[in-house]
Amino acid sequence: MGTAATQAKQRWNAEHYTQVKVSVSPTLAATFKSVCGEANVSMAEEIAQFMTEYIKAEKMHKPQAKYKTKRQRRTGMKAVMRQLEEIRTAEEQSRDNIPENLRGSSVYDTADECVSMLEEAMEILGSIY
Repeated sequence: MGTAATQAKQRWNAEHYTQVKVSVSPTLAATFKSVCGEANVSMAEEIAQFMTEYIKAEKMHKPQAKYKTKRQRRTGMKAVMRQLEEIRTAEEQSRDNIPENLRGSSVYDTADECVSMLEEAMEILGSIY
């Protein structure tokens, strides 16, 4: 049956983990095992990381419950507007701190364009409500 330590580990694993069985081609399995071995990472950890990232990505594509009502959406929009304003202000300050001899350079022009686009985005969003 095994030692007491082995049995304790098995009980702990049974309480804290669920096995997920997948069937893939032998070539894919062997390649994945090889790549994980070369990178010195656990196959289970890599699969778990993939699952976590997939879940996060899927949640981003679904409307969140906190934005069901018009009031909730407008409150969220106002928060976005505040963030855009903060970013625009920071970009504007960065642009204004560019030395005189670089005014008209691609660095300055990019910063200036960024400020303009942020202002335009804020105007468009502001016109919604």
